[in-house]
Amino acid sequence: MTMQRFLFPRWTNKLLALLGVLIAGGGAYASVLFLGATSPVTLNTGYRPEQPVPFSHALHAGELKMDCRYCHNSVDKSAHSTIPATQTCINCHSPKTSGGGPALSAVHSESPKLKPVHESWRTGESVDWVRIHRLPDYVYFNHSVHIARGVSCVTCHGRVDKMDVVYQAKDQSMTWCIDCHRNPAPHLRPVEEVTNLAWSAGSEEEQLALGKKLIEENNIKPQTNCAVCHR
Repeated sequence: MTMQRFLFPRWTNKLLALLGVLIAGGGAYASVLFLGATSPVTLNTGYRPEQPVPFSHALHAGELKMDCRYCHNSVDKSAHSTIPATQTCINCHSPKTSGGGPALSAVHSESPKLKPVHESWRTGESVDWVRIHRLPDYVYFNHSVHIARGVSCVTCHGRVDKMDVVYQAKDQSMTWCIDCHRNPAPHLRPVEEVTNLAWSAGSEEEQLALGKKLIEENNIKPQTNCAVCHR
């Protein structure tokens, strides 16, 4: 008995053309989405917003050698690095009182650039600082865990102590994070040097040797499982 071949109806030929268009369009969409998601513009690399107060990290952290933790005082204790409270600024930059003298320490107490800080202290309303580094809401990152293992501020934020205006120096993409987790040795230093932004282990070979030593001594085992960051 001869079996007859099954033939699709002629109208299905139109579906083939439509399917081809959908495949080509989907590929183009995926390409644009990938390029957009990995673009420096999308990742905010170089983002340098204007702040309500022209605070110079090059002056405070660089020239004056102020420790990062004086202003960002929870960075080694909690998951988040807090924005400095107005009181922290007022410790050095308090305005003059009605009696003519400073309430605390009057460094540039009459500078118009500090007006938002003085107004914040007077009213109790926060200074409207503009956030620079922002990870997606679905990403979990713990500052204290990294600092406790010897990952310096420089690794993620660059040489902030040389920036008059802070900008995002690293792309902070998922690939960038995973590369560090897979090979943390180039980014590790003694914990006591974490906020010393100018510190260096020496040559690349010396840094790698130190990093491997610290990995073993501190039992550092970075995870690359998705659930570590995507909780």
